[in-house]
Amino acid sequence: MSALNINIQERVQERFLRYVKIWTTSEPELAPTKTPSTLCQWDLLRLLEKELIEIGVPRVSLNDLGYLIATLPSNMEKDVPCLGFMAHVDTASDAPGKDVKPQVHEKWSGELIPLSQSVTLDPESIPDMKDFVGDTIISSDGTTLLGADDKAGIAEIMTAVEILVNHQDIKHGPLEIIFTPDEETGCGMDKFPVEALKSKFCFTLDGGREGELELECYNAWRVDLVFQGNVIHPGYARGELVNAVSMASLFVSLLPRNESPEATDGRYGNYWPHTIEGTLDKATVTVMVRDFDVQGASRRLEAIRQFARAVEASFPGGTVSVTEKQQYANMKQELDKYPELEPLMLKAYEQAGVVPLLKPIRGGTDGSKLTAMGVPSPNIFAGGFNFHSVREWIPLSSMEKAVNVILALVKVGSET
Repeated sequence: MSALNINIQERVQERFLRYVKIWTTSEPELAPTKTPSTLCQWDLLRLLEKELIEIGVPRVSLNDLGYLIATLPSNMEKDVPCLGFMAHVDTASDAPGKDVKPQVHEKWSGELIPLSQSVTLDPESIPDMKDFVGDTIISSDGTTLLGADDKAGIAEIMTAVEILVNHQDIKHGPLEIIFTPDEETGCGMDKFPVEALKSKFCFTLDGGREGELELECYNAWRVDLVFQGNVIHPGYARGELVNAVSMASLFVSLLPRNESPEATDGRYGNYWPHTIEGTLDKATVTVMVRDFDVQGASRRLEAIRQFARAVEASFPGGTVSVTEKQQYANMKQELDKYPELEPLMLKAYEQAGVVPLLKPIRGGTDGSKLTAMGVPSPNIFAGGFNFHSVREWIPLSSMEKAVNVILALVKVGSET
């Protein structure tokens, strides 16, 4: 892109720093019934709508559920397939996401980076940092997350779109730009108007470190358990009191510790106890079940049912109810139906000068669900590290590489 005299790093950094300052934390408990789950997400959605129009994208639509879909028409005479690029506006509720104050560490020399009184970025404990000595590192101030998941993806897509609009000599087929709410809740695509899309393939910019190319994800389930006790004064509780807090605690203790997120990696699945709250009368626990194989997920779901029955048997007079909901499926089984997709992506990575790191996602994206809806949607790196954490950081060079991959995909897609 140097021939176009574009400073991609400057443009993507400027956008990213603006976007991360906008509070967009989603709320998992509200997401099943309200889209977007939080009003603050509208602030970024409306800004993106405005910026797309100002850039010169002719068709921009933001519906009343917070789904933003814009279309950039082809500038080619021949018919080529439509491609989509997607990112989500919300940030996770796992760490504070309000009043983000991004810190820019230019020409980082490899030293420890103090963020707050108690939070540092230490290359001795974060070995990945050593790959980016001399780069510009962007972090939070250590009191909030940064929001690179997925505002880096948004900034990268918007920068690529601006380049394509301003440089008509870059030939491309029709493109769709898609921004969604509530991805972090697992409900972001539940009401998505998939019938509005024309894309043959869509690419989510929601991965981690530079080079990641993800064609496989977890099978994901959410399990909600309600423990109903029986309350009576503790002075004469013997034989009468059924403590729902104790029931919930026993259940969580039964989940295998060696099958937790912190004890697994690679292709190993897990049980992820996500929330627990309650009183003597009633307590609730939410457990996420993750596995790349359907059989592994089924085994864990059955184990949860058995643990629930064991707790119920241990507390006569108490009851346990279990509600299971699949959040998304492993997209590999659908993507395997399109053997041309992986070579297309590998060619684009090569043209962008990026070494591909093919790996399964230990999580999921909106693309997982869009794939199940009939639009194959693999995942591309956004470039960040330590997502959902006050130690989140991103190297600026990786954001530039992500923009170059988008432009290369557009080029390769136009050659088909």
